[in-house]
Amino acid sequence: MVYFNANGLEGSMCGNGGRCITAFAKKLGIIDNQCHFYAVDGAHESIIKTDDWVELRMTDVPQVEIGDGFYVLNTGSPHYVIFVEDLDDINVIENGEAIRYSKRFRSEGINVNFVERKANELLVATYERGVEDETFSCGTGVTAAAIAYLLENKTAQKEVDIVAKGGKLKVRLQKNKEGGFEQIWLCGKANLVFEGTIS
Repeated sequence: MVYFNANGLEGSMCGNGGRCITAFAKKLGIIDNQCHFYAVDGAHESIIKTDDWVELRMTDVPQVEIGDGFYVLNTGSPHYVIFVEDLDDINVIENGEAIRYSKRFRSEGINVNFVERKANELLVATYERGVEDETFSCGTGVTAAAIAYLLENKTAQKEVDIVAKGGKLKVRLQKNKEGGFEQIWLCGKANLVFEGTIS
């Protein structure tokens, strides 16, 4: 899988894109219900559980930088995660740009995730580099949010439900003895929205 950002440049790993190419390959008859593919961050495995539910194994995350009120980690793409009290009060574009274009991250860029804790799920909004705008759902971003949440709450929870503006996702994962994360699965629906032909 080769992924291009909205700016026309080749991007890093796209988790939701990986789930979508799996569903597309199934529609074309290239695969049955399981496949392996390579992306810029390495090998991935994906499984189609039902007609529209696709689970994608992400790369392991061996380390996470824990800062003063923020987390920095790479889930196939670099992410900055910050927890907020009320996501509706956050100007995602303005605040995301301030971090993405800060002195530390300006040259390479970083995706910025604002996360609100709810009783049984996380609400996530993402400012994405390359798009340079808010995106309705970022797979590597919600994966980063789930990891940051487990570290923030010092919990051994192995499944996190997440709601992005583009829909609901689930992240399954395990913390290893070294403090990193493995067996990370990004799960959610992948729906066909249109078809077209080019002559």
